[in-house]
Amino acid sequence: MIYIAYAIVIFFVLRFLIAATNLIFSPVLKKRDYVENPLVSVLIPARDEEENIPNILEDLEKQSYKNIEVIVFNDQSTDATAEMVLRFSKADKRFRLINSVGLPPGWLGKNNACHQLALQAKGDYFLFLDADVRVKSGIIESALVKLRKHNLKLLTIFPKQIMKTTGEKIVVPLMNSILLSLLPLILTRMSSRSSLAAGNGQFMFFEKETYFELLPHEKVKQNPVEDILIARLYKKRGLKMQCMTGNETISCRMYQGLGEAIDGFTRSLPHFFGGSHFAAFLYWLITTFGIFIVAFYLPFVYIIFTILLIIFIKTATSASSRQPVIQNMIWGIVQQLFMGVIVIESYRNKRFKKSQWKGRNID
Repeated sequence: MIYIAYAIVIFFVLRFLIAATNLIFSPVLKKRDYVENPLVSVLIPARDEEENIPNILEDLEKQSYKNIEVIVFNDQSTDATAEMVLRFSKADKRFRLINSVGLPPGWLGKNNACHQLALQAKGDYFLFLDADVRVKSGIIESALVKLRKHNLKLLTIFPKQIMKTTGEKIVVPLMNSILLSLLPLILTRMSSRSSLAAGNGQFMFFEKETYFELLPHEKVKQNPVEDILIARLYKKRGLKMQCMTGNETISCRMYQGLGEAIDGFTRSLPHFFGGSHFAAFLYWLITTFGIFIVAFYLPFVYIIFTILLIIFIKTATSASSRQPVIQNMIWGIVQQLFMGVIVIESYRNKRFKKSQWKGRNID
């Protein structure tokens, strides 16, 4: 057990080094002007988004970059999503609504929506946004500069997460805590290894030609975590991509409340660990209970050292994510406990094939 205790300390040291790397060197989208003027297709899949869709469309209306078309795919919504989009399309010819004719066999809803949007798009670049994302003026120019500067074929961004309820404050930070302590984001561009890739479907900016060469949403049409798989697909094909944290121009409220947050992360959490529930469970065990093994089997100085590592990791990942550091410290233990709930529930859902999202099965 002594060797296991030392291994746990080494694991926390590695997480510390990665978190520090992301805090110091993590690529953050910088605000830039852009002199060229290619057409950018902003593509938004929407299913029952009447509360969110007016906000993102208003944001896009106010963009300083004007050469855009905005296409919304109404994925059989049962609310007023379509009516909201039509109101914008009547006032601004750059906005357009596509209505779903039904979900084809073998497809998941969002993947089909994105694929159909791409087939209708006319731009030189495709920017896929989720309906619950908020963007300020300047985001498109900044993304174009980044894409052109590094000859990227895919740029994907983790926006600043808006958390209002206690449940959201407990669960939502888990995503960035895991990502930013296990993956140096700078390597998503600099390394060719597909394992060093990450994606976020809330913001995915594609170069058109390579998108149609790959048709990535079609290739992952049955997978509920299409963003991560698409990022890895680009890496496997030798295409340059990059995953970044955003700036003040992009934010998102992913979930509203504890139940919705747990349901959402239940679908995606194992894929941060290569799809392995065992790896996710092992990570949870070590990060939650590893300190007790260190305390039982190693000298006192190692306990203090490990606690300091844990504090720094939490501080660094929170700061890199633009999340309140003190808030995440306060909820840290509860966050770890809920991560265990999510890992177990994710495994149960996979085993019994009962995952759903917005009224549809996603297994």
